[in-house]
Amino acid sequence: MQRPPNPHASPKLSAPPRSAGLFFATPEQRVALAREMFFDEGQRPSGLVPELVIQSWMRCTVANRRPSEPINLEPVTKARIASALARNRLLLQAARHDLQQLDAALAGTPCKALLTGPDGVLIQVTPTARAEGYLMPNVARVGVNLNENHMGTTAPSVVARTGEACVVRGAEHFFTGVSVMQCAAAPIRNARGDLAGVLDLSIEGEAFRFDAAAMVRLYATAIENRLFEAQSAALLLLRFQSSPALLHTPLEGLAAVDGQGRVAWLNQTGASLLGTERVPAQPTDAEALLGLGLEDLLSLAHHGRSQPRQCPNGLTLWIQARPDAPMAPGIETPPLPPADLPDAAPRDAPAAPTLHHANRALIESTLAACGGNVSRAARQLGVSRGLLYRRLGEWRTGDHPTD
Repeated sequence: MQRPPNPHASPKLSAPPRSAGLFFATPEQRVALAREMFFDEGQRPSGLVPELVIQSWMRCTVANRRPSEPINLEPVTKARIASALARNRLLLQAARHDLQQLDAALAGTPCKALLTGPDGVLIQVTPTARAEGYLMPNVARVGVNLNENHMGTTAPSVVARTGEACVVRGAEHFFTGVSVMQCAAAPIRNARGDLAGVLDLSIEGEAFRFDAAAMVRLYATAIENRLFEAQSAALLLLRFQSSPALLHTPLEGLAAVDGQGRVAWLNQTGASLLGTERVPAQPTDAEALLGLGLEDLLSLAHHGRSQPRQCPNGLTLWIQARPDAPMAPGIETPPLPPADLPDAAPRDAPAAPTLHHANRALIESTLAACGGNVSRAARQLGVSRGLLYRRLGEWRTGDHPTD
């Protein structure tokens, strides 16, 4: 006869399968299980660690690396540092302001902000106000190569390899010697959408006490937008968002328009708002995306204020054009500078035509269309008659159109 179960007795638990009970395990236990499955049993630990981490582990394993290997930190020479800084001069200039702000935000924490070029070589490191541990001072040095071949699985190495934002915590690092670190990194792209650098936040010996992933993405986007502006210096820069309060923030959309009224490139926010690619595959007029032709955009740049406009996709956006951009009708989209010297330019290159010249061409063509009538031309351009007279006087044309 079977004895009835005792309701007060402790239940006997059988060993659960690998996929069971994971929601009750600590992150450390889950990573330990993932390492056991991957390195000891050759199983793919899907769901235990991020997929980007698993893919990095696989690449390191295929390259015949072992987790117990010491970290490969090559000596950093002055020539190597100078070369890295020269290759990424434009990125460093674009990042200077935001790195200063990030340094102030991290004050009082043991966190460091690390900026690398697209090849993973460190080009700038912020200081820390507290003890850095034993690994950070050796790793966080300008000129150190943080790519996957040297450091294995880390957030900056994964981003440099894949171009996707990533967080790597503790034992998720491939090499056991790096397991004391926590890092979060995000990509910085140039105007054409290619990887220009990586921004990383790292801490040693403890976990982040804030949302490092969100912070690093925010500052990486801010740097990316400043780089976009610098690489669009010869074009008409447009800022736009659904609210004017979001202009001049990392959340603004950006577009660069050439002298023929075509959109050369957009940042990711701008591409998402307008439903297009960052770099349109086919020549696309700004009017087709924003509902504003070149003359309208030049007039917008002249006023300098943001204005609400309904775009062809039905979305109402506040749009602002950068005033006095060195761009004129007929100027083609300039190629991006070569990767090895991002901001290099021939010393004898002719000065680019300015928006001042574009404004003059627009005013003269409008006056011609209005038969020389200044009042009518001023109304069509949306400016005062006095301003038009002053402009004409400044150009000293010698012929005053009739009123």
